[in-house]
Amino acid sequence: MTELAQTSTGLTTTDAQQLPTSRVTAGERIATLAQRHGALAVLMLALLGSALAFPSFASPDNLAGIAIQSSTLIIIALGMTFVIISGGIDLSVGSVFALGGVLAAWASQWGTLPALLLPLAVCAAIGLANGLIIARTGLAPFIVTLASLLGARGLLLAVTHEGSTTYLVPRDSVLLDIGRGTLLGVGYPVYIALLLCASGAVLLQRSRYGQATFAIGGNEDAAALMGLPVARVKILTYVLSGLLAGFAGILNAARLGSGVTILGVGLELDAIAAVVIGGTLLIGGAGSVSGTVCGVLLLGVIQNVINQIGNLTSSIQSVVSGAFLVVVVVTQTYLSKVRRLR
Repeated sequence: MTELAQTSTGLTTTDAQQLPTSRVTAGERIATLAQRHGALAVLMLALLGSALAFPSFASPDNLAGIAIQSSTLIIIALGMTFVIISGGIDLSVGSVFALGGVLAAWASQWGTLPALLLPLAVCAAIGLANGLIIARTGLAPFIVTLASLLGARGLLLAVTHEGSTTYLVPRDSVLLDIGRGTLLGVGYPVYIALLLCASGAVLLQRSRYGQATFAIGGNEDAAALMGLPVARVKILTYVLSGLLAGFAGILNAARLGSGVTILGVGLELDAIAAVVIGGTLLIGGAGSVSGTVCGVLLLGVIQNVINQIGNLTSSIQSVVSGAFLVVVVVTQTYLSKVRRLR
């Protein structure tokens, strides 16, 4: 009788025990959970701490205010989530957002349908141009979308005569009802943003397009070798980002009753910050819509708390958000290393 028993694969028992296993360790589980759901945990702690520190924070009106203020950024950040997961970046969304609002207000004099279709068509065309150039020429998304940022802002200035004209939405327009209407004390834009996020989550997690987006962000060369339509997915991703940014501009114009020309400056950085805070990796290949929503709300809570304090300037919010973003990126890098080493 042999000293070592044979396994069904022909290996001895000792050899089989020495083979590396693919079991997930406890450290990997903790790192994965922290990376995916850390923003939600921090948001819950921030809400609880703010409610205890400021009695007026937890009032229904204040919470509804945070939600309505965050709704446009949530829609923009939703598109940015797809872009960053695919391994790209879109710096044009702030200018596209402002352009969408101006075009909606300008076209509203001819009815609600033109006010919706014109900005969506123009903003989708900008996204299409971004996607085609990036996918077909291989240029860096940073450079391409930076050029689009300047181009969209220039088009906005041309439409508004160098910013001297502010277009107003007619008082009898249905657009105002969409932007200012409420249900159960919460504005319609909040429900629209949540509906879009739910649809985006399904698209990202349950569709071939969503899975291809993850694969391309994880390793574009491997995705191409697998036969995935890399160029098509990239183009669709930037079109989606442009559409959502333009639609956010429409909702904002509907809420304000005008197309404000000075809005959107730096908004792309807020969107990127919210997406990264929500757990999406800047290198691509990992992320979630729910995490992005938590990231946006967390930034909204920080801004609201600063307003609650009262004696702090608005610049403090930028300092706090920037510091928080640095902490999140460093933490994500550490957690990624933990997952690779274990």
